[in-house]
Amino acid sequence: MTEPDTFYACYAEALDTYLRTGEEAALALGHDLGRQALRDRMSVLEIIENHSRLVSDIGRDTDAATGRALQFLLQTLAAIDMATRGFLDGTRRYAQQRARADDLADRDEFRTALVNSLQEGFFVADHTGTIVEINDAFADITGYNAEDLPYPMPHPWVQDPVTANEHLMEVVRQGAGTAEIAIRHRDGRHRWVALSMNMVAEHASERTAYVGTIRDITAPRAAAERDAAMARLATAVSVAKNVDEVLLITLAQCASALDVARVIAVVWPQTEGDPAVHVAGDPAVSSWEELDSDWRRTFDDARNWVPLTVSPVGAAPSAGTTRGFAAVLSSTRDVVVCLEHRHPRVVSTEDRRLVSALVGHLGLAMQHVRQFESARETSLTLQRSMLAPTALPAGFAVRYEPAVPPLEIGGDFYDVLPVAEHRIGVVVGDCVGRGLSAAAVMGQLRASTRALLLTGAEPSTVLEHLDSVAELIPDAFCTTVFVAVIDTETQSVHYSSAGHVPPVLVAGSSSPELLTDGRSVPLAVQCDEPRPQATRTLTPGSTLMLYTDGLVERRDEAIDHQIDRLAQVLAETTEQPIETVADTLLAKLVPDNGFDDDVAMVLYRCDPAALRIDIEAVATRLSEVRHRLAAWLGSNRVPAQLADDIVLVVNEACSNCVEHAYRGRDPGRMRVEADIRANAVHISVIDGGSWKTPPEDPGTRGRGLLLMRAVSDGVDLAGTPAGTTVEMSFRLPG
Repeated sequence: MTEPDTFYACYAEALDTYLRTGEEAALALGHDLGRQALRDRMSVLEIIENHSRLVSDIGRDTDAATGRALQFLLQTLAAIDMATRGFLDGTRRYAQQRARADDLADRDEFRTALVNSLQEGFFVADHTGTIVEINDAFADITGYNAEDLPYPMPHPWVQDPVTANEHLMEVVRQGAGTAEIAIRHRDGRHRWVALSMNMVAEHASERTAYVGTIRDITAPRAAAERDAAMARLATAVSVAKNVDEVLLITLAQCASALDVARVIAVVWPQTEGDPAVHVAGDPAVSSWEELDSDWRRTFDDARNWVPLTVSPVGAAPSAGTTRGFAAVLSSTRDVVVCLEHRHPRVVSTEDRRLVSALVGHLGLAMQHVRQFESARETSLTLQRSMLAPTALPAGFAVRYEPAVPPLEIGGDFYDVLPVAEHRIGVVVGDCVGRGLSAAAVMGQLRASTRALLLTGAEPSTVLEHLDSVAELIPDAFCTTVFVAVIDTETQSVHYSSAGHVPPVLVAGSSSPELLTDGRSVPLAVQCDEPRPQATRTLTPGSTLMLYTDGLVERRDEAIDHQIDRLAQVLAETTEQPIETVADTLLAKLVPDNGFDDDVAMVLYRCDPAALRIDIEAVATRLSEVRHRLAAWLGSNRVPAQLADDIVLVVNEACSNCVEHAYRGRDPGRMRVEADIRANAVHISVIDGGSWKTPPEDPGTRGRGLLLMRAVSDGVDLAGTPAGTTVEMSFRLPG
């Protein structure tokens, strides 16, 4: 039997039993038969047709039988109905899920299209900062496409990973953030992007993700940077004082905007000769010959251009790059400037526009500084003619600090002027006021003082005449002046002060002393009163300092305190060279903000003066040598016994010169040179002849050399065809 036949036989038997008995067990068989029919894929219509035939064949058409038959059929079909409804539900759910999936696919496609349509670069990063999704604009801006995703940190386009990580941490702290960062395109180009990021929560986990955009701002940033550089350049060069300042400012403002590494300016003179070369940046050169031949050729060619012409130079046509820009700045074509790039590069239209605008500002700036330098040179020439000469007698050091730049002079003045043999006039003065007006007064008073000193007048007399001069000069009233005359042989100082701050004297290990005597009122205050004068003898090694009140005046401190401090510093530097003393004083006394008044100072170190005697080598002149040598030794405080010994042996050496150097011919000349250094007296006796070789048995003569060696600490006799020199040294006690 087939499966349908078996099913229908079982169905007929179960239906007949239920119609006869009405038992629930028989009815339950109907449900089982329905499940069997579902498994065997029986047709529902065939089951109903078969049921109708069976009811007709059984012949029980009572109401009760009809109701039971229908109930059995429904019980059988119940299992099939449940399965059918489940299938339909599943089909419906599948259709819904399919529709939803199709919708999601459409949405993803739409989202991708939407994101890629954005002009700004779009990206998604996970909680580690790894870029997991980007759009086409992001790939265009960075050069890194979606095929190579993901991009972990540090991202390959970032130039400064540290800064990029700081931006990410800021987003973590704030939940959002923006920044402008520099990136490197995959092809090596440098670009700037505006970055915007927001932190979002991932739905599938508790982790956070980051969504952001980048926008290429290279062009607008470069334009803004050029505009700012141009504004800064125009402002900065307007106050430049020389060509080098103009070039340094130009380099600073164009280094980033145009990638400029060096600025070169060549200025041709009005006469024949090589042009002057000014360079800012590396490599530095200082002359026309030091420029490489290509640049010299470029500058020579540029002189033939129309003024204000701007042109790329050093072009490499095959690479499409240039070495820099050259421009003619002046109408006379005597100034050419070149901006040299750090590396050869392609220049854009914007670069050309920027350089053209820049050249206009540079032209005005160069014209300004050249006029300024011309006026300054004229001014300095006049100013320097009013200052004391820079060549000073031995033992002197001077310093001058005007309070009003760029003037090199002010109301303070000094002078160190040889007025006679062994006599030096020293002047320090302070006119009322400052700047150019005070300098004009200073120049007239200084010239008058020099003229008076050259007449041989004493310091007090000089001041008395200056009183009359000051009455005739507007604004010279109340000028303070200190005048001294130093005798370098006797080391005596004659001085007089017209209301000036007192000089400081430091003698050896003694305490500093202020020279307060010989003082009176400033100039033109009491013109009819005689001026006092004082005298002081300097000891060897002592230091005398004259100065103006600008060195010691402070608004918040008494002048006496500063004078005491000056004296203390001077006492601490007595072992230093006089030039070093001057530098030390300025360094230690300068206020934090610099001097606010003119400063002048003169220092004199009373070092033992050297003795020079040049006379005819004859016996009648020996007494002159002895007397001058003895006087010199006495003025330098050489002990009397040692001085006598020195005079004795020097007389013996000079006697040898007289007797032997020029025998058989007319007497020549002999020189005696003496100085004190390293705590010893050094003496040389020099002639232009030759000494007679002493015999083996000199008898009572020829004992001169033995005497020299016995008395001195060292003797050196050197004879040459040009003459004979005897050098002797005598150690000083102490």
